[in-house]
Amino acid sequence: MGIETADDAGVYLLTDEIALIQTVDFFTPVVDDPYLYGQIAAANALSDVYAMGGRPLTALNIICYPSSCGELETLTAILKGGADKIKEAGALLVGGHSVEDREPKYGLAVTGLVHPAKLITNRGARPGDRLVLTKRIGTGVITTALKADLAPSQAVTAACREMATLNRHAAEAMEEVGVSACTDITGFGLLGHALALAQASGVHLRLNAAAVPLLPAAEELAASGLLPAGAYANREHVAARVSFATGLPQALGDLLCDPQTSGGLLIAVAPDRLNRLLTALSHRRVTAAVIGSVTAEEAGRITVVYEP
Repeated sequence: MGIETADDAGVYLLTDEIALIQTVDFFTPVVDDPYLYGQIAAANALSDVYAMGGRPLTALNIICYPSSCGELETLTAILKGGADKIKEAGALLVGGHSVEDREPKYGLAVTGLVHPAKLITNRGARPGDRLVLTKRIGTGVITTALKADLAPSQAVTAACREMATLNRHAAEAMEEVGVSACTDITGFGLLGHALALAQASGVHLRLNAAAVPLLPAAEELAASGLLPAGAYANREHVAARVSFATGLPQALGDLLCDPQTSGGLLIAVAPDRLNRLLTALSHRRVTAAVIGSVTAEEAGRITVVYEP
């Protein structure tokens, strides 16, 4: 698996029973607390391995930091947050690299393992599949409001909790049940990543915007105009391939394009396995929602309906 279908990670076949998953991700702080920032950045980087049905094996730190003027206690807290999240994932931190930079940036290069027969990609969705989302959306709007000191505390708490949560248990549920395709929802927003899945699989997606779970206050903040720049870029990116229903609230449409940090998994699952998947997720305390379906209509497109 290379870059052909814009999947979540690269996969290199070693033997008939072992394949390596490789990915890298890092970004600037999205919260004020350095330890929490480290946790979120690590969870985000690890997510690509989970999205492909794999198990993280090793991780390398990537850190950009203004060592000449930044507090080393802050740097220590960032790295400890990442190390603790790597440990929670059952992986090993084996090193890393740092460079001098005026603006802090942190993340991981991650290597994972997967049995080739159990590899999950973004190109396996089939007509009739149901679409399941495992985390609420709205982190981009909420962190934008946080920077402006306009985010309600309960919204920030909820967003931080979900961003720092590993997709490990959701991946375990997928492996138990067997699913058709998966991708994780990050910087290109729900519609951007869903469109990549539709194009890679050669299918049409029908999403019900009213069924998409939202973080507290996300819709209100979006309606007030607190949208990150990435949301506008994402909407422009998908505009030619996505049809929006008449009557869809503007703020809700914007949230479907909201760039997410450490978002959930978007899973395509056969209808006869849907209930088993929801049960497996529930047993692992993963909150999930059925947000749409896969159809045989015009391939590589999405229709967004609004059916409360």
